[in-house]
Amino acid sequence: MSHKIGLIGAGAVGTSFVYSALNQGLASEYVLIDAFPASAQGQALDLADTAATLPHPFATVKAGDYKDLKDVDVLVITAGRPQKKIIDPKTKEERLETRLEMIAGNAVIMQSIATSVKKSGFKGITIIASNPVDVLTRVYQEITGFDEHKVIGSGTTLDSSRLRRLIGEKINVNAQSINAHIIGEHGDSSVAVWSNATVFNQPITNYLKTGELAPIHKEAVNMAYKIIELKKATFYGIGTALARIVKAVLNNESQILVIGAKLSGQYGVKDVYIGVPAVVNKNGWEKIIEWKLDATEKTGFVNSAKALASNFIEAKKALGK
Repeated sequence: MSHKIGLIGAGAVGTSFVYSALNQGLASEYVLIDAFPASAQGQALDLADTAATLPHPFATVKAGDYKDLKDVDVLVITAGRPQKKIIDPKTKEERLETRLEMIAGNAVIMQSIATSVKKSGFKGITIIASNPVDVLTRVYQEITGFDEHKVIGSGTTLDSSRLRRLIGEKINVNAQSINAHIIGEHGDSSVAVWSNATVFNQPITNYLKTGELAPIHKEAVNMAYKIIELKKATFYGIGTALARIVKAVLNNESQILVIGAKLSGQYGVKDVYIGVPAVVNKNGWEKIIEWKLDATEKTGFVNSAKALASNFIEAKKALGK
């Protein structure tokens, strides 16, 4: 069965996703939408040049506009401004802004996108990676009024991938043999679920000392800052993470992934999009899986959710609501 994927935001993140999707043969048609149409057209032409050499054939990669979304199966949104350097109001030193400090500008962008998507007649599954992703996913879902199960945030998929890579490097084991995840905000308040972490079904503490765990989580959380400092942006990791979520949707995998879903009481939290394990298939996120967390993890997760709820209020203020 052929599939059609739409992308809004044909920058580095969005096109890294499309390139990953093309390499995996996820769809036969791709449409790229961007605030700068010429850029989308250039990216589409560049990506189309892979048709003769990639192992998986596809029909078209083209630039388009919102009217092209009507028959799209999965829409990926990566549009928004990147993180920039600011002067810390407390220390007066220059630093890279956090994802949550990007709220005002990107909330306005997401409002415009959501309104246009709604008008297009789109009826598929939406996957969002625009930062701050947890807050903007909720903004999009509430503005469109789409079924919350059909709106997915990239959540902590990338964070968890980074965690497994770092653990693997530390203990010299392939990252795919490691079962370890980060939940909560895609950002500074996230929580590493060490109580459930295993290496080939053995507790993580069989391989790492307790004191080594927190520094690995901190390194995973700060990885984006490090990459941005070195090369101005991150895009390959998140592009691949988005392709993994899209694959689960299009192939109806019912795979458990740590994505951004809207909680309705799970983990003691309501009405917040946040990174949690959930079953992902053709219906979007089917159901949230509730892991048994230890006391520290549970407190950290609830605090992360509170921070996101507070910042959603800030987003609404930016939107005049």
